[in-house]
Amino acid sequence: MFNKSIGLALLLMGYLLPSQAKDPEYPASAIPANLKEHAHVVKRMEELTVRLVNPGEVRVTRHYVLTILDAKGDKFASIHEYYNKLRDVRSIKGRLLSAEGVELSRIRQSDISDVSGVGDEALMSDNRYKIYRFGYSVYPYTIEVETEVKYNHAFYLPDWTPQEDENYAVEQAKLSVSVPFDYKLRYKSYHYNGEPVVAKEKENQQYTWEVKGMVALPEEDFIPEPYDRTTTVMLAPSNFEMQDFKGNMNSWEELGHFIYTLNQGRDVLPDPVKKTVHDLTDGKSQKEKIDILYRYLQQHTRYILIVLGIGGWQTFDANFVAAKGYGDCKALSNYMVALLKEAGVPANYVLVQAGNTNLELVEDFPSTQFNHMIACVPGNGDTTWLECTSNTLPAGYLSSFTANRPVLVIADQGSKLVRTPAYTMDQNVKVRRISATVSETGDMLVKINTHSTALQQDYAHGMNHALSHDKIMEWLRKDHLMPSYDVNKYEAKEIAGPVPAMDEEMEINAHNYATVSGKRMFLEPNLLSKAGTKLETTAPRVSPVNVYSPYKNVDTVVINIPPGYTSESVPQPVILKSNFGEYTAKIEVKDNQVIYIRSYCHKAGIFPASEWINFAAFNNVVYKADRAKIVLVKQ
Repeated sequence: MFNKSIGLALLLMGYLLPSQAKDPEYPASAIPANLKEHAHVVKRMEELTVRLVNPGEVRVTRHYVLTILDAKGDKFASIHEYYNKLRDVRSIKGRLLSAEGVELSRIRQSDISDVSGVGDEALMSDNRYKIYRFGYSVYPYTIEVETEVKYNHAFYLPDWTPQEDENYAVEQAKLSVSVPFDYKLRYKSYHYNGEPVVAKEKENQQYTWEVKGMVALPEEDFIPEPYDRTTTVMLAPSNFEMQDFKGNMNSWEELGHFIYTLNQGRDVLPDPVKKTVHDLTDGKSQKEKIDILYRYLQQHTRYILIVLGIGGWQTFDANFVAAKGYGDCKALSNYMVALLKEAGVPANYVLVQAGNTNLELVEDFPSTQFNHMIACVPGNGDTTWLECTSNTLPAGYLSSFTANRPVLVIADQGSKLVRTPAYTMDQNVKVRRISATVSETGDMLVKINTHSTALQQDYAHGMNHALSHDKIMEWLRKDHLMPSYDVNKYEAKEIAGPVPAMDEEMEINAHNYATVSGKRMFLEPNLLSKAGTKLETTAPRVSPVNVYSPYKNVDTVVINIPPGYTSESVPQPVILKSNFGEYTAKIEVKDNQVIYIRSYCHKAGIFPASEWINFAAFNNVVYKADRAKIVLVKQ
């Protein structure tokens, strides 16, 4: 018999449950169609709040919702927050929603990994990471995340780039920054219409930036910095405190003075090292002293990353490096400056944004835009630059890692931005001479002599110092020099100097390089210098075209062909001149030899997006010409 009480309870439950069930949140179907185009992820909302409590404390909270549309968007479905003595992670919350906007799970604190920040290159680090990955793959899906972080300083503030990558769309995002009334907030915005909204908030002043409806940026080659492509707001302090140190960042000189103060007194050498310096350098010229002490540094120290101390900005002192024989970029640069100082050579350590493509700073916005330190000896138009983490570079040479960019030279008074050397096209040269013999089966014996200078020799220099000869041979066999080949021989000779060079000699057996069909042989005489990428021009270009370092390549190839073969088809010479470079290629067949001469002068620069079609057209003609074939026929 039906129990009336139970029946009434069930009826009430049936009535109440639907009304208590939460409505779907952020269903993927609600995303505007134009934001889904070319997107792997859509940011549904973001609220980044930065509250500068005082010059020694900043609170940062971030609340955001992302809808991941496909597997290429999965990289954004994870959380990585680091912490150390200067940065506390106060909380991490998050949840996973289905395509329909139904909650599937919430982050449990026990599932958040807490791992050391000591990586492969680091010996010591007080950085640790809190990491969580949602690990879901039913698309689309949505994540909602809230984090709170406390900075125990105001030395740097977070930048805001709501559109975090290509193929990344944004529905709406907002940055709010709160500072005391008497505090000067410094900011610089890119691709943002107008100024932030400024409002009074009790004892603070609040600045707000907001964007909506940002369609996905296309994937593009030769792209510039992110702030050149999409909305970015850079933040920096005026006055700040970091542990017991105070400073301000209103100018590069003031920032440099703070770094100097932070490291003042840490350049005192132990007495035995002082004696060694004088034994090595007394009576020598300044140039000789620099060369001798740089070699001494390279022979007696090695680079090891150490991220300890005041945010990793304060160096280990010279006595530490002398005793241990190692240090990070700051410690080794400080040690080099101390050695030079003892020898009577004034020198400075230098802050730099290092990287093969990080060539520019925002020069009109003093802030902590640096990730590396080197040293220099100022001169009258002839400054000597020293990469102190390298045990192999010659004195005075900077590789592509730090060349051709603004850097901050640190001094007690008068710190200033200067520029490191830019190596020219006539310095970045690779001259290759190849002698080859092709058999009637299409196999080829190839002997290669390469002379490369400046940035063009960096790769070979690094390989020859990092790998044993056996490892080099193994690497070359996997380097896709040709479709199928064996490496018989490789030798290299280093030529040191302010513009260093490498001479390489290699011998290769290429299998079936030429295609033989009946009486005909089809052969590409450009053996090793083919342009690697054909560029597309179908989609409109959005970003400026950023072409890095200039260089010049010259190839001379002589291929001996089997007796009885004559030319049936030989491509016409190619001569190209443009704003992006010059290219010539010529093929000649005579006396049972194919002679191929190629010259390519590659210019560098930043070109407007409207020039992309011309740039791509130039590149694609080179791409095609590099693959030109001759046809030989056997009589």
